[in-house]
Amino acid sequence: MQTRIAGPYDMARQQEYFGGWIRPAGDPHSIVMAFPVEGWAHSAAVVLRQRGGLVEGAVDGPPQAWDQALAALSLDEDGSGFPAVGERDPVMGRLQAAHDYLRPVLFHSPYEAACAFVIAHRMRIEQGRAIRARIARAHGEAFGVAGTTVHAFPAPQVLRRLTELPGVDAEKVVRLHGIADAALDGRLDRARLRAMPLAEAYADVKRLRGIGDFFATAIVLRGAGRADAVPDEPLTRAGVRRLYGLDHDPGPAEMARIAAPWAPYRMWCSVLVHATQRRERTSSSVPAAAHPPAD
Repeated sequence: MQTRIAGPYDMARQQEYFGGWIRPAGDPHSIVMAFPVEGWAHSAAVVLRQRGGLVEGAVDGPPQAWDQALAALSLDEDGSGFPAVGERDPVMGRLQAAHDYLRPVLFHSPYEAACAFVIAHRMRIEQGRAIRARIARAHGEAFGVAGTTVHAFPAPQVLRRLTELPGVDAEKVVRLHGIADAALDGRLDRARLRAMPLAEAYADVKRLRGIGDFFATAIVLRGAGRADAVPDEPLTRAGVRRLYGLDHDPGPAEMARIAAPWAPYRMWCSVLVHATQRRERTSSSVPAAAHPPAD
């Protein structure tokens, strides 16, 4: 399969910053994803590689898995207008140049995002990832790709049948069952959550047991992949404060004003703010007007 990339994109840079993808043996320029395909009748493994302005690859599973993989890389969006954001806002232009127009990497689906946040609640990120990987190996579909075995996270109907999961307490298992039910009912479909007004999408996801404001935002933005929304959370506010030379954390109105030139890529721009802010936390201070360090 083959898709033309709209706008600047560097898969190697994405891997450098986000990491975590499996690479086939002998093919360091490709990445492999395995996941349950929305609709939940099948899982799939997808191999992707970038060749100039194209992303190429192959699917072991239903063809619609290709589109789902592209969405996880934010390659289903037209990014041709992304550089214009930096022309309107010089601060964002410096971040784009420093990070090679980094785009968000999303979960394979809102369903997987919700499961990941519930499993990892009150754990270290690495611990939550390890538990999800064990669950995938034990209960997900396995695929052989170029001499490498990859496992998809279990589909909702499989997860719904599991009553015990090592490392996951009983309350979290109940919450995971609720997520599985919602996915099977269509409530966590990516297209549905993208089409809803943002406030309604947040409110709907919060109907899930154990999902509050923070997780609802993450499921909608990082699971469904809303390209034009700004997360209301401390890291974004702290980054905007530093980068724009403020003496205070911006409130909602000020944040909306500052982020207005970022449209229609406000979530993408927020990821750039996160990237430079995380770097700033582990390096010496850099003036807001300076060229930000690359990750």
